[in-house]
Amino acid sequence: MTGEGKPSRPAARRPATVRPLPIAVDTMGGDHAPDEIIAGAVEAVSAHGVRLVLVGRAPLIRRELERHGVAGQIPIVHADEALDMGEGALASWRKPRSSIAIACHLIKQGRASALVSAGSTAGVVATSRLRLKGQQGVMRPAIAVTLPTRPRPTILLDSGATVDVKPEGLVQFAALGTAYAQILMGLERPRVGLLTIGAEPGKGDKVTRRAHELLAGGSHGIEFAGNVEGHDLLSGAVEVIVTDGFTGNVALKTMEGTIQTAFSEIRSAMTSSPAARVGALLQRRRLQELRDRLDPDSYGGGVLLGLNGTVVIAHGASRARAITSACELAHRLAAGRIVERIREQIAATRTSRFGRWTHGERDSPDKTPDRTPDRTPDKPAGPPPDTSREGNALPWPLTGDAVTESSEPRGTAD
Repeated sequence: MTGEGKPSRPAARRPATVRPLPIAVDTMGGDHAPDEIIAGAVEAVSAHGVRLVLVGRAPLIRRELERHGVAGQIPIVHADEALDMGEGALASWRKPRSSIAIACHLIKQGRASALVSAGSTAGVVATSRLRLKGQQGVMRPAIAVTLPTRPRPTILLDSGATVDVKPEGLVQFAALGTAYAQILMGLERPRVGLLTIGAEPGKGDKVTRRAHELLAGGSHGIEFAGNVEGHDLLSGAVEVIVTDGFTGNVALKTMEGTIQTAFSEIRSAMTSSPAARVGALLQRRRLQELRDRLDPDSYGGGVLLGLNGTVVIAHGASRARAITSACELAHRLAAGRIVERIREQIAATRTSRFGRWTHGERDSPDKTPDRTPDRTPDKPAGPPPDTSREGNALPWPLTGDAVTESSEPRGTAD
């Protein structure tokens, strides 16, 4: 499920990165890989000026680029393995040189700013968590999706990354969603709702009741609007809706199925008689606008938040248009420094009331903060990728330097 229109630019809080590091595209993930994935990537480069590096089996990638007439214009990084769509979380251990793992390594080493993949959600989440690690202070990551509400989109998280969550985890999800909404919609203080079975503070299980208490307590930089119910998901009452991954995934797929059924019934009604077909013809522009607003291919997919890197997970059945949208979304988030924004929001929630949450180790005042992959290094650009070395998963030294201008596609916009 996705939102309406293209989000506005974020409110100016700090200078945005004008040209973030390239987006690493997993060309081997998805039901229609690699041809549809590469076609979408080529469109993102040629039409939108997004800087990309394609990760996967180099001979296949090169053949597709030649077919599109852009051979040698987009950097390629060879990956020996690929995660199958039916593989789950354990594949992240069985295939350490998969295209997703190599793409994560590029982010970790400062050679890319984000990952786009249409591969298995379980495999993408598990591999990303293993390779990129959670941000300091983040208990569990969450997948944020955008719902097509009016007057502006609504962000729902978690939609499947973390099934079992504690009350403090829901507070952190609210912080993650706040940071995402600030960049996606340009809102300084987006309203956050807690999804449960009633609007009253005492409704829900003990996890949601305790989460309501923590969110309502303030002192965490979150604009908490109270509880929301299932019928509020598409009402636009709040900008961010927080829940656990099990509930969020069920709610998301229920809405997707409902919308598909509704469109099927509308299509059937509009072709049921000559008069109905004439009416549909008169309303074709409005119907097309509605279809575009509800089409998930227009907006890219879900975003895995809370890691030391930006990960956009497109639908497994994504075609070229959806991949283009996913690349644009990843570019926008990288330019808005989403990792740094999340770090600030998480720091604001880590008060004595919630405890001090860390990822695997205790906080230390003199601990050097994790480098933000979205920030462009100050060092001069290094050598361009050597795409001829197909047997090596990382064909150029990963020093953290930005990709050189000579390796960018011709005709891209600054």
